[in-house]
Amino acid sequence: MTIAIICDVLGEENNGTTIAAMTLIRYLKAQGHTVRIVCADQDKKGMEDVFVVPNLNFGKLLNRYVAKVGVSLAKADKAILNAALEGVDHVHVMLPFSLGTATAKLAKEKNIPITAGFHMQAENFTSYLGLAWLQPLNHAVYKHIYRNFYRYVDAIHYPTQFIKDVFESHIKRSTRGYVISNGVHAYVQRRESEKPLPLKDKFVILTTGRYAHEKAQHVLIKAVALSKYKDRIQLILGGQGHKEKYYKRLAKSLPIPPIMQLYSRTEIIDVLNYADMYVHPAEMELEGISCLEAIVCGKLTIVSDSPLSATQQFAASEKCIFRHGDPKSLALAIDYFIERPEERRRHEQLYLEKSCRFEQTTCMQQMEAMMKEVCYGKKDT
Repeated sequence: MTIAIICDVLGEENNGTTIAAMTLIRYLKAQGHTVRIVCADQDKKGMEDVFVVPNLNFGKLLNRYVAKVGVSLAKADKAILNAALEGVDHVHVMLPFSLGTATAKLAKEKNIPITAGFHMQAENFTSYLGLAWLQPLNHAVYKHIYRNFYRYVDAIHYPTQFIKDVFESHIKRSTRGYVISNGVHAYVQRRESEKPLPLKDKFVILTTGRYAHEKAQHVLIKAVALSKYKDRIQLILGGQGHKEKYYKRLAKSLPIPPIMQLYSRTEIIDVLNYADMYVHPAEMELEGISCLEAIVCGKLTIVSDSPLSATQQFAASEKCIFRHGDPKSLALAIDYFIERPEERRRHEQLYLEKSCRFEQTTCMQQMEAMMKEVCYGKKDT
């Protein structure tokens, strides 16, 4: 097949949506499909099968803010889209933004089979406005993206059952949805990884993700400060983001300063394997690939019970879940496992047993099957 992948956001592989897009693109190419990419990455102009549209211009102030949060958004260009869709068998859109919405409507006009990923919670958007707590606004966002985008597509790819249920509850209808994990790359696996010498006598707790309010690293920092074992805990915050200065100020309460740095995709797996525990405190999480990576490595993983996060469904037991936004609850969970190494090892084995369902090749095979089913099914009607 000739498949067009529409990416309102692409750029470097430093966010979940871009990683998911590039994983899918590589897999489809490896299976012999011709893959056309439509994006706004100006540095990709002239590359084979890449159609580059302009960037959205929000004006100086908003452009600076958008750049600060590490996003470059695409502007739909009908001439470029028409060229990209000429002769394609199938269209897959990653996000319900300007480019994706225009493409969905155009593909509908051309009767091209179209699927779309669901990679954005309403709260991911409203949190940038500081209004994630405003449920009527979140509800309005879900209704808007259904009316303006998802109703035009033939099927929706949901990374988790959690987000499928959330979306359908807001739009008050069922959708033709395929629940398929984005999967974890084959290089992510359990292996021997020695702690660096300065950390040999420390209990290492790792978390990864953007330094942002909804990722709730502040809850973990406060929890470590409340732990009975704070004098031996080495906290590692893998990532970067606009909350970095705040987290550094907050971490001054810790006896051992946390390690705060952005690791490469391969480096972080080494850190994950030598860590004693992984904590995913996020308040909002559509799937949580970093959490899945910890599970695949058989790492004891502690998650929040946030109703806006999918990660609690991955917990090996109730002992691995803490009350969201509650540092004391998290500190109790941390201390429980520090004091019980046998329990820790038992839970690590439970996580390993869960890991096979997140194997990336299997997930990508399911994505390809979804596209073929939608594509050939539509041609038969």
